Amino acid sequence: MITIIDYGSGNLRSISNGFSKIDVESNITNDPETIADAEYLVLPGVGAFGEAMKNIEPYKKLIIEHINDDKPFLGVCLGLQILLTSSEETPNVKGLDIFKGEVKRFSKENGLKVPHMGWNQVDMTLCEKSKACSIIDTVDKDYFYFVHSYYASPEDEDVISGITKYGFDVPAVLSENNVFATQFHPEKSGVPGLKILKNFVTINF
Repeated sequence: MITIIDYGSGNLRSISNGFSKIDVESNITNDPETIADAEYLVLPGVGAFGEAMKNIEPYKKLIIEHINDDKPFLGVCLGLQILLTSSEETPNVKGLDIFKGEVKRFSKENGLKVPHMGWNQVDMTLCEKSKACSIIDTVDKDYFYFVHSYYASPEDEDVISGITKYGFDVPAVLSENNVFATQFHPEKSGVPGLKILKNFVTINF
């Protein structure tokens, strides 16, 4: 069973439908006890960093305990960004600090359209074959769907498992041990995205 955290930041039905397409049952919940008992935990999200951190406050401890217990965890889009330490969007609000680093806003000065929206190719070759990269096994140089105005800038570049080009190399996948996160929406990215979801649910820690 896949547990999807409902913390009021949207994109819940979409990610649930993605798991349904690979014949995997998921449960959308805001019940702390259910989240605490989860085997696989998914943190989706769209919207603002500060509002997301406000909404997720009741679940912060549960998320950190889940990760510390070496259980598989997947963040998607905003769910990736709030795994970092802070964001330029709301500098006074601290993120979950799972990955040390900052979330930065794309600059329009170099002619980039903001938000970055649409299909972009993702290069997964940064990642050595290891359990920490197992969600991107059998996936490389495929196109995935992005919608975001901010991007992750982790201090440790070794946690970057995939990049996409948008004026420069933009981190598209972060992973370390049992924690995985995608800036793109795998559930909206066709067959390659569904492969990532399938890889996630077949991880065995």
